[in-house]
Amino acid sequence: MDIKNINKQKLFKDFILMTAGSVIMALSLYFFKSPNGFVTGGVGGVGIILGKYTTASVGIWVTALNLLLLIIGFIVLGKSLGIKTIYCTLLYSGVVDILEVVWPMEKPFTDEPLLELVWAILFTGIGQALIFHADASSGGTDILALILKKHTSMDVGKALLIVDILISAASFFTFGIKTGLYSVLGLLSMTFLIDVALESFGSCKYFVIITDKPDEIINFILTEMDHGATLVKGEGVYTHNEKAMLHTVCRRREAIRLQKHIKRIDPQAFTIITTSSEIIGSGFRTE
Repeated sequence: MDIKNINKQKLFKDFILMTAGSVIMALSLYFFKSPNGFVTGGVGGVGIILGKYTTASVGIWVTALNLLLLIIGFIVLGKSLGIKTIYCTLLYSGVVDILEVVWPMEKPFTDEPLLELVWAILFTGIGQALIFHADASSGGTDILALILKKHTSMDVGKALLIVDILISAASFFTFGIKTGLYSVLGLLSMTFLIDVALESFGSCKYFVIITDKPDEIINFILTEMDHGATLVKGEGVYTHNEKAMLHTVCRRREAIRLQKHIKRIDPQAFTIITTSSEIIGSGFRTE
């Protein structure tokens, strides 16, 4: 497969991930966060608070704030703002605006705020993880992070977490102590979930296979799995017999398949399997 086809496939995959992530985040904001007053930081949190004090809807505030931040981003960052950030920001805001028209929400789905908080956390965490996995940004306060990163030596991650905590803390004054506690709990849980989801999306299996039948296993890895491998010659310290040591990596869904074929080809093979959070190289991530 040539480089152009690989780039096209990656672009298409990123487009699907960004679209799905932005829509899922919009669903979380509109159906779960806004009706319950869950303020978990970001532009969505600010929009929920402003929507409480004004006649403008949450969707209008989210759109207005995101457009303002995009303009600031263009002025300060120029082309480095990135088309992906623009796409995710506009899609996220647009879906919220459309939902306000086609499905008005006058009250929460249920009278169980904890249940709805769980779904808000799941939707937002998964949506953010999908967007991050596409090397993109959902805009909003992420644009402020890019500006801070460019012009200061500040730890951007910590700075944004502090900003999100302050936004969540504002919910105590806007919606009361109970909702404020839910909001802070949601923010902290969501941060953890995003990290877990990102590691899960990028995780691969690293195989070290010590075998007397390297050629057959190598042939399976190359032809059936379309992956590469590294062959290292070694010696068993107990038997002093020559051994072949194969190193290869594959995605999680391919790992069981490889395990079965190793066992079929060489039942005496010694296999070490570890989990890697990310693999960078041909056939995996290229950057």
